[in-house]
Amino acid sequence: GRFVSLWLSFAKMALASAGIAAGLSIGREGPSVQVAAGVMHHARRWFGPHSGISHHALLVAGGAAGIAAAFNAPLAGVVFAIEELSRKLESRSSGLIIAAIVLAGLMGVSAFGNLSYFGRIQVPHLTWDALLPGLCVTLACGVLGGLFAKLLAASLTRAPERLNQLRARFPIRFAAAVALVVAVIGMVTGGATFGAGSEAVKHMLAGQADVPSFYVTLKFIATWLSAWVGVPGGIFAPSLSIGAGVGHNVAGLMGADIAPALIAMGMAAFLAAVTQAPLTAFIIVMEMVDGHSMVLSLMAAAMLASLVSRMLA
Repeated sequence: GRFVSLWLSFAKMALASAGIAAGLSIGREGPSVQVAAGVMHHARRWFGPHSGISHHALLVAGGAAGIAAAFNAPLAGVVFAIEELSRKLESRSSGLIIAAIVLAGLMGVSAFGNLSYFGRIQVPHLTWDALLPGLCVTLACGVLGGLFAKLLAASLTRAPERLNQLRARFPIRFAAAVALVVAVIGMVTGGATFGAGSEAVKHMLAGQADVPSFYVTLKFIATWLSAWVGVPGGIFAPSLSIGAGVGHNVAGLMGADIAPALIAMGMAAFLAAVTQAPLTAFIIVMEMVDGHSMVLSLMAAAMLASLVSRMLA
């Protein structure tokens, strides 16, 4: 009840919306997981005492439905439930998880249409010439993702450091100062780092991106600072935009003709490096770009980046 409830679900919706509207580098998928879990937890009272449905199963089903609805990615919701929430899927709860994902997906499709999050990318035929650029994207995302995960963990553990002491003593002033830095970063980039970064990714995939060359660095910093101040928001979508920026930069240097493929690989690689959930990462990206022809490439990028990130942990 302290971490998941119907009241917290409404509060998360309001606060996350305000944070995104204010320009903080956060996504909607993190709050979506907790919002949906809160709704499912509240629904426990509608089941009879002999239903056999546990609180844990409802929370897992709600979290999976939240991811599926946020990205219109039902397969990613199932894998997220197994890889991130429960680590194993009990047979008695599998039906509940699928039912929750289907219902959440139907609501999302009825409201926004059955569209891929980033549209459908046009991937050229990949040859062995794409191996070196792909490795560069994957390794760069693995290193950056590992550093981001370590930095975020160190910032949020309230270690006895001066900045964390200031954060604990003056939380509102600290948040205001850090938010000002995020605002300055957004102004420097012409607004490119504001929000989740989905528009920047769409432009990159369409070959129309005009983001600055240092977009990856500034988006990295803005996302870290936005999470540090404690605003409810997810890191999935900002991580995708950082990975897309890495792929875009490598494509500009080594292989512009396969830029969409490198951008998609960067998204899967960076997300896998940050979350240590390679299955969820590559399936989310595959569904978001309708990139079924890139299954092996996305899978390899996610697994290799996850291994590199783990070596840095």
